[in-house]
Amino acid sequence: MKLDFDHLKQIKNVLSFQELVDTKFSGKNNALCWQRPLEGDFEEIVNLLELKEDITVISEADLLHLNLSEQGLLAREIILNDIKLLREYGASPTVNLLKCYERDEEFDYISTDVYSFHVDRSPIATDTFLCTYFGASSDIIANEEVTQKIQIPEVIEKLKALHDPQDGDFESFLEDNFFDLHYQPNAEAKPINLEIGHLYRLAVDHPEQKVPPCVHRAPEENGRLRLLLIC
Repeated sequence: MKLDFDHLKQIKNVLSFQELVDTKFSGKNNALCWQRPLEGDFEEIVNLLELKEDITVISEADLLHLNLSEQGLLAREIILNDIKLLREYGASPTVNLLKCYERDEEFDYISTDVYSFHVDRSPIATDTFLCTYFGASSDIIANEEVTQKIQIPEVIEKLKALHDPQDGDFESFLEDNFFDLHYQPNAEAKPINLEIGHLYRLAVDHPEQKVPPCVHRAPEENGRLRLLLIC
C-alpha cells in the first residue's frame, strides 16, 4: 500500500535506496521514506529465530542457517540486501529480534527510555536508518507538535532540585543524563506511524545538521516480537 504523506511536509518519499541516501533534508523535512512492497513471510523468520535476550542481535549467519519456505526466502533476501546496501554506503546496520527495551521508571515526570518521544544525537554527521520487518513499528511526530521536556516549568524545577552543583553545571547535567533529548507531545499532536517494510532515514542532532532532528519513539510491543533493522 502506498503511503500518503502529502499532508505532512516532515516526510518525503523516495523511490530508491540511492535517492534515500542522496536526498538532503530541508525545511520541515527531517524524515525520508523509501517505499517498497513487503514481499515474503517475515513472521516465518521471527518464529524460527531464537530470542536469547530481550534484544537479540541477529547475524547474517543466523539468517542464512534458517530452513525457509519460498516466502521466507523472499523475506530473508530483503533483509540481507538492506544490510548490504547500508554497509556499502558506510553505515553499520544491526538486525534485532526484540521483545522489549529497558524501561526508565526512575522519575514519573521525565523518562529517558526509547518509548518516550526523543531525538538522536551524534558528535559527527550521521543519520538514523530504520526498518521494521515484523511487529509494531515506530512513530515520529512533527517538531512543531512537541515541547522539549526541559522547557516545561514543573519538569525543570524538579530537575533543578535533583541537580548537585558539585557535579558540574546544570546544562551539562541535562545533557549527560539525556534529559534534553526528550519531548512531550502537545494536546493536538498527531504522531505518524512508520509502517512496516519501508526503509526510513531520520535526521539526527549533530553540528552540521541543517534541519531540526526527527522526534520519534519506539512502539509498545504488546507481547509481540519485533524484527527490525537499525543503524
